[in-house]
Amino acid sequence: MPGKLYLVGTPIGNLEDISLRALRVLREVDLILAEDTRRTRGLLAHFDIHTSLTSYHQHNEKSMAEKALVWLAEGCKLALVTDAGMPGISDPGEHLLQQALMKKVPVEVIPGPTAFALALVISGLPADRFTFWGFPPRQGKERQELLVAALSRQETSVFYEAPTRISRTLTDLAAIAPERPAAVARELTKIHEEVTRGSLLELAQVFGERETKGEICLVVAGRSPEEKEISLGSDSPPPDPVALVAQLQAEGFTRKQALRETAQRLGLSRREVYQKVVLQKNTKDTSFRN
Repeated sequence: MPGKLYLVGTPIGNLEDISLRALRVLREVDLILAEDTRRTRGLLAHFDIHTSLTSYHQHNEKSMAEKALVWLAEGCKLALVTDAGMPGISDPGEHLLQQALMKKVPVEVIPGPTAFALALVISGLPADRFTFWGFPPRQGKERQELLVAALSRQETSVFYEAPTRISRTLTDLAAIAPERPAAVARELTKIHEEVTRGSLLELAQVFGERETKGEICLVVAGRSPEEKEISLGSDSPPPDPVALVAQLQAEGFTRKQALRETAQRLGLSRREVYQKVVLQKNTKDTSFRN
């Protein structure tokens, strides 16, 4: 008789958010598959749970899933947890779940906090219809197409983003729809929880001038019926780094910030952007003297 796979939601910050059901399951299973055993071991120690752990993360997901299926076939009960939140949502878990379902293994999901749902509610933006986009692509046409698609929809959009990239993402979104209402939720349920609300342009300016740390959720309002439709022209000329630097400075960025944001957005080095700006300035000066 096959065992059972439990997908267990764990706190995204505040340990008091774990459920009694989740604690019971983590005590009763034969083995816990953890994205980061060190982090999960701290959670278990806090609640005096001594179940064995093994590592299960994006780099060993396929091989560990094969082992897990063998253990499940032998009758073991396994719990899958991530660093925080619900397995399978921008975290490892989907592959094992699909394989277990194909093998007719019983599966049970234990609810827990999910960062994007908390961010959506606390943003104050409409939550009746929304799209969760996960982490945007880091660069290239795929990134631009996703951002345009998100801003073109009438429902609220929710993103995850790394603290080192939130400034750039806000700048890219603000370049498309500067007045669109949005909220950046940081470190939800933790001691330093913070929610910053404003237009995309205002948020781009705020986060362009500060060093950001912690887990980030970005919530952006949908396109209103009065707002003109947004499209990505397939025949658009390549972005001009000099023009983008000037645009960012006009939006309130310092020269240094504008150079950095332009480099990140266009996939160039800061030196390349700086050289283009200087070259154009020198060209204009020469033309004026002649």
